[in-house]
Amino acid sequence: MKKQFDLYALVRPNVARMSAYSSARDEFTDFDKAMVFLDANENPFNNGVNRYPDPQQGKLKDLLASQKEVSKEQLLLGNGSDEVLDLIFRAFCVPGKDNIISLPPTYGMYKVLSNTNDIENREVLLTKDFQPDIKAIFEQVDVHTKIIFLCSPNNPTGNLIAQKSIEEIGTRFHGLVVIDEAYIDFADSESWTKRMAKYPNIIVIQTLSKAYGMAGIRLGMAFASTEIIRLLTKIKPPYNVNKLTQEKAINHITKRDIVDNEIYSILEIKSILCKELLDINYVVKIFPSDANFLLIRVDNADKRYQQLIEKGIVVRNRSTQPLCHNTLRFTIGTSDETTILIKALKSLS
Repeated sequence: MKKQFDLYALVRPNVARMSAYSSARDEFTDFDKAMVFLDANENPFNNGVNRYPDPQQGKLKDLLASQKEVSKEQLLLGNGSDEVLDLIFRAFCVPGKDNIISLPPTYGMYKVLSNTNDIENREVLLTKDFQPDIKAIFEQVDVHTKIIFLCSPNNPTGNLIAQKSIEEIGTRFHGLVVIDEAYIDFADSESWTKRMAKYPNIIVIQTLSKAYGMAGIRLGMAFASTEIIRLLTKIKPPYNVNKLTQEKAINHITKRDIVDNEIYSILEIKSILCKELLDINYVVKIFPSDANFLLIRVDNADKRYQQLIEKGIVVRNRSTQPLCHNTLRFTIGTSDETTILIKALKSLS
C-alpha cells in the first residue's frame, strides 16, 4: 500500500512557520478603482510604471488558469521558470542536509540551483533511449531525498519521458516530483497538469518562453496543489513579476490563434528539416523530438559546429553532456532560416 503523501513532512520547518511579507498592494487589491494611492511610498507622477505591479498577478492568473484548465490557486508565476525552480529548492530542501535527483543529460539549471542552495545533486543517467532508469533512481533515494526532477520533453534530447515511468516514480516516491514541461506545447501529449489530483506530490513547470514566443519577458509558471502553491507564495519576492511583463503576457496569451499557428509552423518546418538531414552523409543519427529542436549525432561535432559558425549560423554543441557525444542541437527557426541552415549543412565537407 502506498504511503500517504505528507507535504508538511517535506517542507522546511522555518518555511512552514513563517508568514509571507504583506506589501501595500497585497493589502489593497482593487487596482482599477479610482483612488488616491498614498500607501506604498511610490513616486506619484505617472509615467506608466511609477506604481508597483499587482504582486499576485490576478488578471494574468485568471487568463492562464482558464487556458490551462486549473484553478488560480493552483498556479504560481515567477521571473522565468528558473525563479520558480529556485523557490521549490528554498521551500523544501534544507541546505547541507537534503538531496535531489536529476537525470542527465537534462536541463543544466537543476544542477546550478542545487549548488547555489547547498543541496546534494545525485545524478542518475538516463538510459541509452533517454528514459529514466527506475531501478537506479530508487537506489539513490534515501530519507533526505526531497525532489526528483523530470524534464519532459527533455532538453537537450527532445523526447518525452514515458508516461508509465512518471507514474511509477510519482507513485513510489514520497517526495516531490517536478515535471519540467517547457516544451510541452510542441508535443502530442497531454500535460501532467491534468493529473495533479491523482498525484499530489507533482509540481508541473511551464513557461511562456518557448511556444508562446515570449522569452524576453521572463515568465515561468508552476502548477501544483493549492497547499504547495500556498507554501511557495509565502517565500516569493513580493513584486517578482513586473508590470511590463504582466501587461505583455496578458496581451499575447489572448491571441491563442497566433500561438497555435506558430506552433504548427515550427512542427512543419521541423519535419522538413528531418527529411533533409537524412540526405547528409555526416549525420549519424537524428533523435526523435517532441520539442521545437532536434538533437543530431554527427561525425565530428566540434568541426561541424565551427564550420556553421563560419557560415554565420549558431547552433548548440551538446557533446560535453552525458550520452551526447558528437551531438549538435538545432532549434527550429523560420522557413527562411531553415533553408539557410540546410544549404549550409549540405555544403560542408
